[in-house]
Amino acid sequence: MSGHSKWSTIKHKKAIEDNRRGKVFTKLVKAIMVAAHEGGSDMTTNFKLRLCVDKAKQANMPKKNIERAIEKASGEGSANVFHEVIYEGYGQSKVAVIIEVATDNKNRIASELKQVFDKSGGSLGQTGSVGFLFDKKGKILVEKRAKEEEQMLELIDLGVLDVTVVGDLIEVLTEPKKLFEIKNKLEAKYKILEAGLVFLPKNVVELNDGEKDKVTNFLGVLEDMDDVQQVYCNAKI
Repeated sequence: MSGHSKWSTIKHKKAIEDNRRGKVFTKLVKAIMVAAHEGGSDMTTNFKLRLCVDKAKQANMPKKNIERAIEKASGEGSANVFHEVIYEGYGQSKVAVIIEVATDNKNRIASELKQVFDKSGGSLGQTGSVGFLFDKKGKILVEKRAKEEEQMLELIDLGVLDVTVVGDLIEVLTEPKKLFEIKNKLEAKYKILEAGLVFLPKNVVELNDGEKDKVTNFLGVLEDMDDVQQVYCNAKI
């Protein structure tokens, strides 16, 4: 009986992990298709596509899945056209939220997002309603080396905006237009874990424990939606 119970637990955990991985792959495929549709299939000229493909490889997405997504989006196969859309609004405790979406149906996702915001007591706003509270920056996560100070100085010398130690990683912030250039320079010397454009809050809102739980649940619901790529907020969670 105990063996059966253990096997059931293993199968249950595997099912959860497979489901989670499937959702990650779905989001990555949509991001790749958006980038390929907008800028073409050549990764030497389409930096956005290269970033998406790098992210997919880091998630261990099979090469054939990546190639198929690019082919479909670039017109070499039949597929729905996915568009990148940014939505803004306020969640619980007046927390400002920006949501990046990759969708083939703008009306559907707008309706679904409105339902989530309304249910939380928040409100989905118009373009620009909270965008002024954020700055768009390039962010690169680099594996930290033993000689931390030396590495930090090397990174600063590249002309980046900011360098911060985050656990075993170093977070490098750049101007959006310099992300590609800085990433190329770093790849020659360091292991890069992540790179992309992000929205960073200009000021962070402090929440009490009760508010944190509600906001975290709200953000979790948004992040779990199939069309949602990234969620940013100005709250300290």
